[in-house]
Amino acid sequence: MSEAASHPPQRPRALLRVAGVSKIFAAASRSIAALDNVDLDVGPGEFVCLIGASGCGKSTLLRIIAGFETATAGTVTVRDRPVTGPGPDRGIVFQDYALFPWLTVRENIGFGPRHAGRNAREVRWIAARFMDMVGLSAFADHYPHQLSGGMKQRVAIARVLANDTEMLLMDEPFGALDALTRARLQEELLDIWQRTRLTVVFVTHSVEEAVNLGDRVLVMSAGPGRIDGDFTIDLPRPRDVSSPAFNALRRDITRRLHSDLVPARALERAAEA
Repeated sequence: MSEAASHPPQRPRALLRVAGVSKIFAAASRSIAALDNVDLDVGPGEFVCLIGASGCGKSTLLRIIAGFETATAGTVTVRDRPVTGPGPDRGIVFQDYALFPWLTVRENIGFGPRHAGRNAREVRWIAARFMDMVGLSAFADHYPHQLSGGMKQRVAIARVLANDTEMLLMDEPFGALDALTRARLQEELLDIWQRTRLTVVFVTHSVEEAVNLGDRVLVMSAGPGRIDGDFTIDLPRPRDVSSPAFNALRRDITRRLHSDLVPARALERAAEA
């Protein structure tokens, strides 16, 4: 499969558009450029994975899309409307779950609809629907401390879905889980995505995870981050991670990642000299 830069695929009109986004953080003695002129279009229903070395700005870009951070330059639009802060159209799932510990599974999932003004009957119906979708109906009255890590992450995903979001932003959501739980949640996430056709932007450190999940894999350069590779993953689902086609893509993406790390390390050594 060739890289998108060589053969641009035909995609639907962008739901999400990131145009010329840069981000500079002010430190005590100097400014740090986290992102440099990032351009990105994501079509409705696409599953896009962002991958890159630690510190390349993946999470910063995701937080700007979510509206939690403001870009130093450039624009982010959803359906041609500027992103000026968080909104119900964009739900974010973090690695650390961010559940309310004093609320049950049912109450965590129903929190958003309740605060959006839905009546009690609607809130119960919405919570029941998404508990069933993530396989947690039997744990409706459990609190987060009574759940495993994988179950907590299911609650976090269901809580976002219950807000009637159209874009799911995920910041290394499975990074803290063991390999078996991670693989199972990857399968469940794909099942939810195929049923809901949400647009997903998924940040990960794992090339295998990115190739397994994504319609596209975007490689970010070492900081300051920019999109340095856009790979279309045209493999049928479920994907066979042992197949020659899968591993050819994994090698191509890994090679691109390493090509960015070599000059970055050279610059670090020169700065230390």
